[in-house]
Parts: sequence; C-alpha cells; structure tokens
Amino acid sequence: MDMLHLTPKATATRLHILKTGEKLVQSRGFSGLGLQQILQAAGVPKGSFYHYFASKEAFGVAMLQQYMVDYAARFEVLMRASDSGRALLLRYLDAWITDPAHPDQPGWAEGCLVVKLSAEVADLSEDMRLVLADGITRITDRMAALIAAGQADGSVPAKADPQGLAVVLYQLLLGAAVMAKVTRTRAPLDGAATAARLLLACGDQPNT
Repeated sequence: MDMLHLTPKATATRLHILKTGEKLVQSRGFSGLGLQQILQAAGVPKGSFYHYFASKEAFGVAMLQQYMVDYAARFEVLMRASDSGRALLLRYLDAWITDPAHPDQPGWAEGCLVVKLSAEVADLSEDMRLVLADGITRITDRMAALIAAGQADGSVPAKADPQGLAVVLYQLLLGAAVMAKVTRTRAPLDGAATAARLLLACGDQPNT
C-alpha cells in the first residue's frame, strides 16, 4: 500500500490495527493468532483489514516495520544525554532490564518482538525474517557507533572491534532475554548486564 496517499484518518486506522495486533502477538505469538481475533480486538471489519494489508503475512511485515521504527525512536531518546559512549551504551543495556521511562516496570526485553518472534517466523515468512534481520543490523550498527565514540573519548577499550563487540553484546542480551522468559526471573538479564560491563571495561575506567 502507498502510505503517502493515505488520509490522516486512514493512517490512524492502519496504525490502530498494527498496534492492536502487536499486543495480541505479544501474548499469543504470530502463528497462533487468527485474523478474526485481530478484527474483533481492533473493532474493524474484514474489508478494512484487507484495505491496508493484502494478507496476514503482509500485516506481520508491516507490524514489524512499525515496531522497528518505534524502537529506534525509543533508542534515540536514551541517547539525548551528554555522556561518554560507554555510559550511553550502558543506558541502552540497562533499558532491557528496567524501562527508563517507567522505573517500576520491566524493561524492553519484556515486550521485544525480536525476542518473541525470531525463532517463530524465521522459517515461516522470509519477508518477516528480513525485516527482523534489517532491524537487528540497524540496532547493532547504532551500538557499534557508540562503542566507537567510547573509544574516541577513552571510555571503551581501544583494541575492541566496534562492530564485532556490538554484535556480541546484542546476542548476549537476546539470549538473556529468552532465558528470562524461561526462568521467569530477571537474573539472566542481570548476569548479561554484568558481563557486558566487563566486556566494556577499561583498566582506568570507573565502575558505571
């Protein structure tokens, strides 16, 4: 669908369907979610759904694309502080454990669609897999930029390869988030945060 030609009302309706579907996917997964459940929860007829999405898979692609846009916006909000590259990166890592906007709420790992859907849709939909892969690449690229900035300001070891370390840190978080779901505790995420700090530590860097 050509998003440029949607009216404001149509844009709002499409976003409402995507956000409603995302909430359902968070609790039920993608494969087990029926179209009728999306329609009922969003309060729209089937014709409206197919006006915006050619199929359930197309809806899934659009949902993931919107999620990645929203995720990038949240990431950039965290980066507004004037701080070292290492400190900014640790703010992101800590956000996986505790939501910085709501300290009494679980962190971003709790509602991460990459955690929720990676294994499920990797073999189910090539288009959805590609959206996830692209989103992960964008995140790790942004993390690598923070690591490079930390090397420039002396807060991250100069010998580290920014891209390689970014991928390792993201994989560490992703695995910990999966284990947190299995154990229903935040201990795996706390352990990942500790390991990340060790990987980022400089000999003369204060513990932050």
